[in-house]
Amino acid sequence: MVVSRSPAATQAVEGQIRFGGVQLPLQDDIKILGVAIDRELRYDQHLASVARQTSQCVSALRRVASNLDPQGILTLYKAQIRPCMEYGALTWMSSAVTHTRRLDAVQRRALRLLGDDEEIADSVKSLEHRRDVAALTVCHKTQVLHTPHLTRLYLPPHHAQRATRQAAAGRRVTVPRSHTSQHLRTYKARAARLWNGFTEATPGVADMSNHQAKVAANTWRGTLPTPFLSSSSCT
Repeated sequence: MVVSRSPAATQAVEGQIRFGGVQLPLQDDIKILGVAIDRELRYDQHLASVARQTSQCVSALRRVASNLDPQGILTLYKAQIRPCMEYGALTWMSSAVTHTRRLDAVQRRALRLLGDDEEIADSVKSLEHRRDVAALTVCHKTQVLHTPHLTRLYLPPHHAQRATRQAAAGRRVTVPRSHTSQHLRTYKARAARLWNGFTEATPGVADMSNHQAKVAANTWRGTLPTPFLSSSSCT
């Protein structure tokens, strides 16, 4: 697969890649560890497939919902459906909002099965909220715990030009410059903005365990609006 949006890039190598003397045909997308990656790195096909699969699961859940109480329905949803919509989320979080909204629609369908129990429904966080908390948890592992296998996700520290209280804390990272909305949604660009806002609002992050950081990130993310994607936010 040629990773490029230019048709000329594909034409330049088509028919030239061989393995053991056998010509390998170029693909528009490939699947790696259950995540479908297309040559433009948009993950549209992957999200469409996940949305279709989980929508069918919600339909199956509806057929048995009459035999369950709201808590039982929610437990089945969290255990069997939502994990499918969150698998590899940090990989494809740069996808267009129109595609991630398809997953949001699946969650809304599932929550409607709870009936009038608004208290339980309100306790379910949005999928965007959960993706952001996951990103912050990974940031804590890379920036604070220095987990070896996550070294490539390390965000370079921001070197302040003026001495301030936040600069002294030494936890701010450099936010990559984004020229497109797609890059703005990528892990490093979005996580850097979230991390700077999180560490500024949450003292003692460096002394937290990963579980404590996850709980604090969940609380802090709950104070932000959903959807949250402003390029000027959390910089």
